[in-house]
Amino acid sequence: METIAAVATAGGRSAIGIVRLSGDNAVELASDLFKPLNGKDMKNAQPGMLVYGNLYDSQNRPIDMCLCTISKAPHSYTGEDTAEFQCHGSPMVLSQLLSSLFELGARQAEAGEFTKRAFLNGKMDLTGAEAVIDLIDAETPAAMRNARGQLGGAMLRRIEEIYSRLTDIVSHFQAEVDFPDDDIDPFEIEEYTGELRELESSLNRLYGTYSRGRFIRDGVPCAILGKPNVGKSSLLNALAGYDRVIVTDIAGTTRDTVEEKCIVGGVALRLVDTAGIHETNDAVERLGVERSRKAAEQAELLLVVTDSSAPLTEEDRSVLSMARSLNVPMVHIRNKADLPQVPCEEDGISVSSKTGQGLSELEKWISDNFSIKEEPEGQVLTNLRQAEKVLLAKNALSEAIKALSSDITPDVVLTLVEEAMDALSEITGASIHEDIVDRIFHRFCVGK
Repeated sequence: METIAAVATAGGRSAIGIVRLSGDNAVELASDLFKPLNGKDMKNAQPGMLVYGNLYDSQNRPIDMCLCTISKAPHSYTGEDTAEFQCHGSPMVLSQLLSSLFELGARQAEAGEFTKRAFLNGKMDLTGAEAVIDLIDAETPAAMRNARGQLGGAMLRRIEEIYSRLTDIVSHFQAEVDFPDDDIDPFEIEEYTGELRELESSLNRLYGTYSRGRFIRDGVPCAILGKPNVGKSSLLNALAGYDRVIVTDIAGTTRDTVEEKCIVGGVALRLVDTAGIHETNDAVERLGVERSRKAAEQAELLLVVTDSSAPLTEEDRSVLSMARSLNVPMVHIRNKADLPQVPCEEDGISVSSKTGQGLSELEKWISDNFSIKEEPEGQVLTNLRQAEKVLLAKNALSEAIKALSSDITPDVVLTLVEEAMDALSEITGASIHEDIVDRIFHRFCVGK
């Protein structure tokens, strides 16, 4: 396998910069450029041990003093011979090292190619490989823990258990197809039906985790709505923890949507501060109001803000009514709780964006409604590709159950169960098209 090389750390200056290699000549190239201070050759170094020495370029000119380690196939991340240089984090040092490796025959690694090789060499399944990039992208503890669980094989084990039980069923039905003169005993049909229903229920439960699991990875699109001057921008600033949006006493300061991602109650929210929703003859304001309505329609959570120091107006009620009509979770935020209060017939959470009063109650509501606590870590679907395959498998089993109860020939049931198995094998990567694999690893950064 040709040797690939890449910088594995972020760009710019840093304390440490890492360059990694993988392929048939990885150890040999490391030996050509790195000379241990102990006088030994890196080809004879103990795998996994960090060795200190001098780093040279392809012209034998010194570049740095650094650490180097090697691993031998198949006991490495990629399953191939690998080497890694831990240098001082100078962009020039890393550039010179990479150029020297290219001059000696290595090539630039593509995005995700190290992990792709790990998958192709059987070091991890596809759920584990996808979990690598999810772990890198994790923005909340929940996202980190779920990705870590999948990287550790939690999702693989759940899928493999279902696949194994389906394999047993297929073997029985295959016998019925091979020997069609032998009728299936009614008791056996009942047993098969019960087993398939149990597996269908398991897949249905797994698919059900995606409705919230997608928020773990991507965040919850959340629109902050209300009429002008009720404190929408102040609320966004309070949740973000800094002055992201200009706030004044002048109504209508915000004329366009403003987006910010922040963590509230352990949940990543993609907050959208919107222009005040109200009737206006101003062309610019009308455009802002229209964008506010569009943001509300695209949101998965709505925070409707009203002024608790003043009676509700028709505009307030109109925004609340519009939000309820969208059939997504909604919280009525009674802002300005630090001011003298006016009784309100609408339930809501009393908040002061100025003092922080009530924000903890809002955080708890969001945590209770958008976090996933009942599922084991690593067994929550956060990936659309995986969710679609789980749904496909579940639907195939549903059809197989119908076929069993309709006296349809065993070969039809067999075909449907095999369709479910094919879908599950695409989740783990046991069977998957090359173009899908390429698309998955294209999401990765270079060097991983």
